[in-house]
Amino acid sequence: MADTPKTIPATTPKTIPEWRDHIDDLDRQLVSLLSQRARAAQAIGQLKRSSDLPVYEPNREKTILANVSANNPGPLPGTELQHIYERIIDVMRALQRDQLTAQTTDKTEASR
Repeated sequence: MADTPKTIPATTPKTIPEWRDHIDDLDRQLVSLLSQRARAAQAIGQLKRSSDLPVYEPNREKTILANVSANNPGPLPGTELQHIYERIIDVMRALQRDQLTAQTTDKTEASR
C-alpha cells in the first residue's frame, strides 16, 4: 500500500479560504510533479532516439492507464482520471517529439 500522502493539512480546513489555500498548495505540488514527469519523458525521448525507438508506444500507454486506474482511491471517477492522464501522455509525447525535432534541426544546421 502507498504511503500516506503528504498533502493532508495539519489541521482540516474549515473555511473556503482555508480550503482554497490547501488547493493552492496541492496545485504547486502537481506542477512540481508534472515538471519532474516531463524531465523524465525528455530523458526517455533521448534514449528512444539513440535506440531508434518510436515516440508513440501504445502498449506503454495502456500500462500507464492501467496503473493509474488501479491506484485511483477516488473520489475522481476512473473515466475522468483516465481522460486527465490521456492528456498528460499526449503532452509528454509532444514534448518528446519537439525535442527530437529540435535535435534533428540542430544537426542539420550544424552540417551545413
